[in-house]
Amino acid sequence: MRFGFIGDIVGKSGISCVVAQVPAWRQQAQLDVVIANGENAYNGSGLSPGQYHNLCGAGIDLITLGDHAYKKREIYSILGSMGNIARPANFPSRAPGRGWASFQLPDGRSFSVIVLLGRVFMRPVDCPFQCVDEILNSGQLPSGPVFVEFHAEATSDKQLMGHYLDGRVAAVLGTHTHVTTADERILPKGTAFQCDVGMSGPHSGVIGRETRHVLKTVLTFEPTSFLVAEGEIEVHATVVEIDDETGLAKSIERAVLR
Repeated sequence: MRFGFIGDIVGKSGISCVVAQVPAWRQQAQLDVVIANGENAYNGSGLSPGQYHNLCGAGIDLITLGDHAYKKREIYSILGSMGNIARPANFPSRAPGRGWASFQLPDGRSFSVIVLLGRVFMRPVDCPFQCVDEILNSGQLPSGPVFVEFHAEATSDKQLMGHYLDGRVAAVLGTHTHVTTADERILPKGTAFQCDVGMSGPHSGVIGRETRHVLKTVLTFEPTSFLVAEGEIEVHATVVEIDDETGLAKSIERAVLR
């Protein structure tokens, strides 16, 4: 089995590029499952129902959200009714949606993703390590490979999660910083790992935002709207091949789509 994971989609231009690129990429890379983080799709923060349907229509099988999951309240109905979208699992139990999602391939095989939010330099949430243990031990996931997206700020936090889950899940891939890391590898017990998959959207600004607005706020402390940047659109993604017998990784590689 091969899956492709698309890093944080930023703005309308990011959505448009992903929608245009995914069908051909899926075929060329021989992907069985495609996952995308969509939490920054709506003007840089949040995901709308229309964008959710647009991504699904383009061939995205599973959609993940991070700390900006609830920026668009309209997404609550999607989170409550659709099984292919997940918000961080270590949010409070009463939070809308659920922390994992699954996709069934045409041949009957299942693939699941668990989303976790880090705690270093992030909003207060439950322990991601205890949370993922509870999900993996609960028996609620369908049989099949499991991918964990760790939406976190600190690289040390992400590396710890990778080693903690090594041999227990197919992959641990990081998101949130919007900067692709070149540390993709297979950990000793067979789990694919990368600190951050990167960003899908305009790479001409500062992590997807117009440089001049960010710079003005930094230099003057005057609040400004961090508008989504324009130009130099790229989709950053990672492809992982999984051994069908062990459910662990055989290879991992970065991909850039333009």
